[in-house]
Amino acid sequence: MAGHPVDVHVGMRVRQRRTLLGMSQEKLGEAVGLTFQQIQKYERGANRIGSSRLYEFSKVLDVPVSYFFDEMPVNVLVGRGGRGRKGGLGEEGTPFEDEKDPLAKRETLELVRAYYKIDEDKVRKRIFEMVKAVGAASKAHKLAAGKRR
Repeated sequence: MAGHPVDVHVGMRVRQRRTLLGMSQEKLGEAVGLTFQQIQKYERGANRIGSSRLYEFSKVLDVPVSYFFDEMPVNVLVGRGGRGRKGGLGEEGTPFEDEKDPLAKRETLELVRAYYKIDEDKVRKRIFEMVKAVGAASKAHKLAAGKRR
């Protein structure tokens, strides 16, 4: 069972940043003196991350401590949210698998990382424009298909 919604959010942000950097759970664990299993528990929100540990993560992941609290969902800010609720984050799932926000998905992070590995600005810009065009065409196709029904 996942922990408090704040712990789940902070863990998701750790995973998000680690994945964006292309760092494995093992490498992050080695950098802060933990096993990858402990990192998994932190990332799921099953274990609460103490302030000194969060500070260590911020240094290794090269972000300010406040990064881990950015984009906190409203239901987390209001109260305990859906702790223990069926369909919530559990042992099997990860915050990324259950996350509705496409910016939090592993696929998105890997795409962004690969995109920024392209050294040539012109090539990168062309790929960006192509992806936008394909997305717009896909949306237009979906809308047209919906009107035909």
